[in-house]
Formats: sequence, structure tokens, C-alpha cells
Amino acid sequence: MKFQRSGGILLHPTSLPGSYGIGDLGPQARRFIDWLALAGCKLWQVLPLGPTGYGDSPYQSFSAFAGNPYLISPQVLAGEGLLAHKDLLNTPVFSESRVDYGEVIPWKVSLMEKAFVRFEAFPDRLGQAFDEFQEQHGFWLDDYSLFMAVKESQNGRPWNEWPEPLKSRDHDSLRRVRNELAGQCRKHAFIQFVFFRQWLDVREYAHQHGIQIIGDIPIFTAYDSADVWARPALFQLDRRGKPVVVAGVPPDLFSSTGQLWGNPLYDWENHRQDGYSWWLSRIRSALKSVDIVRIDHFRGFAGYYEIPADHETAELGRWVKGPGAEFFRAVDQHLGDGLQTRQTGLPIIAEDLGVITPDVIELLSQFDLPGMKVLQFGFSSPENPFLPHHYVTNCVAYTGTHDNDTALGWLSSADCAEREFALRYLGVDGEHFAWDMIREVWRSVAVFAIAPMQDVLGLGGEGRMNYPSRLGGNWKWRMHEGELREQDAERLRDLNTLYSR
Repeated sequence: MKFQRSGGILLHPTSLPGSYGIGDLGPQARRFIDWLALAGCKLWQVLPLGPTGYGDSPYQSFSAFAGNPYLISPQVLAGEGLLAHKDLLNTPVFSESRVDYGEVIPWKVSLMEKAFVRFEAFPDRLGQAFDEFQEQHGFWLDDYSLFMAVKESQNGRPWNEWPEPLKSRDHDSLRRVRNELAGQCRKHAFIQFVFFRQWLDVREYAHQHGIQIIGDIPIFTAYDSADVWARPALFQLDRRGKPVVVAGVPPDLFSSTGQLWGNPLYDWENHRQDGYSWWLSRIRSALKSVDIVRIDHFRGFAGYYEIPADHETAELGRWVKGPGAEFFRAVDQHLGDGLQTRQTGLPIIAEDLGVITPDVIELLSQFDLPGMKVLQFGFSSPENPFLPHHYVTNCVAYTGTHDNDTALGWLSSADCAEREFALRYLGVDGEHFAWDMIREVWRSVAVFAIAPMQDVLGLGGEGRMNYPSRLGGNWKWRMHEGELREQDAERLRDLNTLYSR
């Protein structure tokens, strides 16, 4: 096995406590790592770390490579001299339990601009490091910085609404606008420099405490992203730059019309002819920031559901064969020229939830990739594959994920039959249901056992992170100060010890 038996917590950095309206990469991130170490956990799982756009979803990012500026810590900026003490004196009074993106984003943006002005005035200390960062990340950073600078000049409009020469990337127009917006481009590159500087410091702190970080790669990109704008040939777009088909999933028990995600789909033939270079760069870039990647909607590599772009629901789509094993052979060869990966396996977790067909199972088996088991999905019958007595060792077991209710929230809303079966299966009365779920996952044979922090805290539906079928109101949950309790860490440490995690 490439992974060692371990336990961990799912918590996105935006959910960390603090005084600045949104969790960030400052002292509270290190405090959380201290808590994980006290709990005997070896894993911290996060959601995608990219810059979020409309709807604030980490799965709809302006870039597949960039980091989220809103996660930058003002305290760390001040500690490095990139902000003055007075810049933080008039911090607004933000909610401690929810992220109000409408209030947080303008304030954070203003801080980033102040930090950049201060850097430009005194570039001596970090100037060389910034230059090296730009050189190392030029593959994506140049396009991203220009994309964000133009978007800023266009009052935030999506790229398909820009003037035609910019929308179609006319060479002379791009050269002109790059010169005109040179200062703004440099600012956005600087913000990325600061983000990765802070994030890699947090990651190193985690490593010092024996903790690996599991990151998340959404299989699809947002249409309004630097990736689609800069490399339209990699996506199924028409001559006007509009998607021909988009991503989603067909109707099921949860939605009679399916889910219309709207992401542009890849032109896999063009990716293949290019040796999958964009994807390989994406995975390698991610593994410089995290230790293991979870690939969201993994089944899309075996076969994906395409929906005509002009349809309003996902009812009339069709399944299309994906790149399959050829793609993962390229990934295997790319990571250490195939030597490291053949010995230890690809550092990938496959999100294989949903409709799983034999081709998906074959792909998982061929590359020895662990899939996901979500205990909360298991209480329909003894034959349900999400129940632990069906688990194999090479899987990652969760009490729940960011996309479903907390354990207690589920218990309060489940139908009577599933609720009764869950209590019977666990052999409990429901008084400590979230911890009973955690214990069941931890004692399973799954190589990794992971629980959302909300379940450790015993929260109900008020702690839910995302409703996949609901627009707005998602990704807002935050921990309160004082909720990183020592007694919870000790309780979790006992389970990690008891079950050899």
C-alpha cells in the first residue's frame, strides 16, 4: 500500500476562526495543526484552494493553478512589514460564525492593494524572492495575472463579455493591454506570491508535526477562468468562444432534472495530441502545495456526461468516453518518470461517488487508486456498499463530506427506516451519534478515516457547508473561537491509538 493507516479531519481554511471575517493562513491555521497533532491525526483535508468567483464556490475558480487571495492572513502580512499596524486598527466587526463574502472581499482586496503599494515602495527584502516566484510559475501566472487585470478593468465582467479583441486574444491587443495594465498585472502576480508564501509555510508547519495535507482538484474548470480564456483549444468551444456542451450529471433520486453544472468540457483529443501537458502541469503544481490530491468527479476520466450548452436542465445529455487509462499512464510517467509512482503508487484519491460503472472500477483497479466510502450514505440496507463490512483496505472512509449534512443533521432529517437501521447497525441510541459514526469509520479497514470538523464538534444542520442543488448561501460555515477543545482532541487521540491510526 502506498498510504499508511491514518486518521484526519476535513476542514477548509475558510472555516477557521479569527477576527478577519474568513479563516486564513495565519496563527489559527497553526493552532489547528497543533490541535490535529494533539489528536494524533496525520491528515488535514482541504477543499480546492483556488480564487473563487461568483457563488464563492471553491469548485468554480478563476484559475486551476492560482491560490485564493482571501485566505491571505493580514496578521502575517503585518508581521512581514507588508502592512502597517494602523492598517488593521479599523477592521470591521465581522460575523464569527459565517463568512459574509460581500463584506469580507472588498476589505481583503483593499488590504492586498496596500500590501502591494508597500512592497513596491520597499522591494529590497522580498524582491528577489518575488522575481524567482514569477520565473518558476510563469506557465500559468502570466496568463492569470493578465486575466485578472483585464477583468478588473472591465468591472469584473466575465471574459466572454469583454471587447472582441480581448475576448479572442488578438495578439496586438494583448500586447497593448499588457503594457497598459502592467501595474495591475504585477499586483495580481504579487498577491499570488504572498498566497503561496503563506500556504507553503503552513504546509511546512504541518510536516513538522507529522501531518500530511490532502488537497482537492476539481476535474472541471470554470468557464470564466484564465485557463479557458488562455487555452480555448483545450475545451469544446465554438468559434465565438462559447461552450458547445457543458458538464453535469443526469437525473437521479436526488434531482428529477439532473444537475447542470455548466462547466465547459475538455476537448480530450487536443489534450492527447499535446501529451496531456496542461493536466500534467496542473497535477504537478498541486503536488507542490499538498501531499495527496483528491480528484473530484473522478468518473469523468472513464466517461463523462455532456449536455448541450443551450439546455436548461441536464435531462437530455449523453455519456461520452473519457481519456481513461492512457491519461493516468501519462500521469504515472510524468511523476518521477514512473519510478517513484510504480513503487509507491499515485498520490491520488478518487472521488468515485455517484453512478459507478465497470469502466470506472477498472480504472481504479488498474492504477490501485483508493475510492471513497461515505458512511452516511450506507443506511438503506445491509447490502449497501457504503457500510463498513463491505470496505476494502484501499479506500478512504468518511462520516460525511462537505456536500452532505452533518451526522446529527442527517439523523434529524432521515426517514424512520434509515434512522432505525443506522442506530441498529451502530448499536447505539443516538445520544452521541456523530462520535458513534466517527468510531465506526475509524475502526474500519479503510486506510484513511476522515471526519468533517463539524462532526467532531457535534453540530447539527447549522454546520452544513454546501447544498449541491442550491444557489447561494453555501461555503459560509466557520468555527467559533474556543471550539478547538482539548477534550475533543483527547477523545480523537484515543480512537487513533485504539485503531492503529
